[in-house]
Amino acid sequence: MADTMITAVTADGFFRVFAVDATATVREAQRRHDTYPAATAALGRTLVGTSLLAAAGLKNENDLLTVRIQGDGPVGALVADGTANGTVRGYVQHPHVNLPLNQVGKIDVARAVGHQGILAVTKYVGVGKPFTGQVPLVSGELGEDFTYYLAKSEQIPAAVGLSVFVNADNTVQVAGGFMIQALPGATESALTALETNVKTLPLVSEMLRQGLTPRQIATRATGDDALEVLSETPLRFACTCSKEHFADIMATLAPSDLREMIEKDHGATVTCKFCGSTYAYTEAELSEFLRKAEAHD
Repeated sequence: MADTMITAVTADGFFRVFAVDATATVREAQRRHDTYPAATAALGRTLVGTSLLAAAGLKNENDLLTVRIQGDGPVGALVADGTANGTVRGYVQHPHVNLPLNQVGKIDVARAVGHQGILAVTKYVGVGKPFTGQVPLVSGELGEDFTYYLAKSEQIPAAVGLSVFVNADNTVQVAGGFMIQALPGATESALTALETNVKTLPLVSEMLRQGLTPRQIATRATGDDALEVLSETPLRFACTCSKEHFADIMATLAPSDLREMIEKDHGATVTCKFCGSTYAYTEAELSEFLRKAEAHD
């Protein structure tokens, strides 16, 4: 089934909530990058968190949001892009990372990501300069780190839950998450009640494995059976790369580099970091790039 993101508001108007089943999206990322369980969980949570931030913070078709996480753990850098139209893509620097389970028998995402580092969010909105907000990692579990980002960088009281369940054969069984944001006028008692409720929640992956829908997860997360669903949109893993895009980059290389590719390698191959797609360029194509490069010298 296709992945789905819902946006809703609580009946009292105090909270906006987003919930997503991102199982197929994270499965596709795992397949493309051949990630091992710890890297799968870290990348999957990053993709889910990015999709939630994009749904909340972007309005127009050409808007883009990029999340960069750099911790001191073995997976290295995590990068994801999200759009307003329900697409997300991303990669992990070191995909082949697996670790012993943590003390509660779960994948040790905090150890994989690391406890020291940064989470940065860049928004490319409209024609102005992009804006970047950055916070230190507070746990490496990522749900808490996205929550901290919203509180410190965007001054929005929020709760974020992110979860990926990885099967024994490295495939993804379920993946998803929720994000609750306080709206202006939310009372202290409402905030306290929400915090208490969120602390009692099972993992999102457990709710998805029980068959709960994004709407039901949002209802559980807020404790509000009278949620008003504002929108329901599909989510998918999609990359903007193309042979033409990389050709434009290749054409900016130094003539000496292009000559080496032609004379030594008799061609060139480029792989997209975000999706793993590979594009090959022949000697003739490289020669055309070289001709254009020399013409500009």
